Formats: sequence, structure tokens, C-alpha cells
Amino acid sequence: MIKNNVENILNEIPESVELEAAAKTRTAEEIMEAIEAGVKIIGENYIKDVKNVYSQIGKKAKWHFIGTISTQKHDILKKKFLEIFDMIETVDSFETASQIDEKCRNIDKIMPVLIEINSGREPQKSGVMPEDAENVIKKISKLKNIKIMGLMTMGPRFGNPQDSRIYFKETKNLFEKIKQHSIPNVEMKYLSMGMTNSYKVAIEEGANIVRIGTKIFGERS
Repeated sequence: MIKNNVENILNEIPESVELEAAAKTRTAEEIMEAIEAGVKIIGENYIKDVKNVYSQIGKKAKWHFIGTISTQKHDILKKKFLEIFDMIETVDSFETASQIDEKCRNIDKIMPVLIEINSGREPQKSGVMPEDAENVIKKISKLKNIKIMGLMTMGPRFGNPQDSRIYFKETKNLFEKIKQHSIPNVEMKYLSMGMTNSYKVAIEEGANIVRIGTKIFGERS
């Protein structure tokens, strides 16, 4: 099932869009099936899940952290996890970026990151407010062991994926605006938007990374 699901998605999305398997709570066997079917990026929300599966999978794919850092900070800032992750997609403040930068300096690593945008301006959610993003990015860009590679947004959850379009569109506009400013140490290369119910709309609005879980792995038991 997983193999067929991955192949169907890869056949459907443009070659310019990278498929990221959102692997929250999934087993190493499930993740390996997705990788063997063509998935090149594994997105993990929780460090405990990485602990469970990484030793069996290793670097057969790239590993992105896509969870809320504030709830995982104690673990994600440990050397062994900073060495595992190829990108952190959820940097949502200068304070968080500074801590990642300090720990990466200790292991001589430059960590690629995406800045998480709170495109729905939801106070209960993490992410930089769109109107604050440029100033926050300029501050973070001065850190030596972080490389800003683009933006990520979740957007509010809706039953109708079309309702997400306005939030994806705003994030794409912000992406292009920041790109035009040519800020040192900032490469607006990746725009990570869209999940199982909304990835098609996200691609239409410019996403080049989509984070898909249920449509790859099925519903969680």
C-alpha cells in the first residue's frame, strides 16, 4: 500500500516539488517502504520517534525536523540529534535560532533552516507573524552556524483545502519579497507548504516541498 501511494503521488506532483513523508509515530518498516518507493525526505515531529527509527534507517534519506521546537528543545539541541537532521523547518524566533546556532557551532555544523510563518496569525500556534518575518530573518541571518533556506507554513486547518489558498498565497508573496532583498546568508530556495488534504492547492501557490503523511501511510491506528 505505502509503495503504491508514494508512486501515485510522485507521478502526480511536478518534478520540481519534493515529497516529504511526514512520519509521525510511523515504524521503521513503514518509513523504509516509503524510501524504497522513492521518498527522499523524512519529516519527524517528535524526537522520541527519531530515537525509535533512526538506528534502523540511518542516512538512507534526508531527515527534516517539522515539529514545534519549544516542546522538543531539551532533546533537539543535543549533539546526536543536530547531527541527524539535515534541516529544521520550524525555526520560529531569533531566540530559538540562537540556541541552534550555539549548539551547531560546538559540532562545527551549519544547519539549514526554514523560518516558520504563522500565516493564519493564530495566537495559539508557533511561527513568526508575516509582518515580522523580514526583521526576524535579518537578525537570524547574522548567525554563523545557521543558513536560512526558505519558509515553511502550516496554515489553519480546514476541511476544504481551498480555504487554505489565501494563507499559502500570502506566504509565497512573502517568500518572493524576501528573495528580492538578497539578504546575506539567506537563500530563498524552499517553500514548504501543504499536507495530505491541501498539498495540491499548496503546489498551485508555489510550494516546492509538500509534507504528506496520511496519504502515504494511511490513517494512524
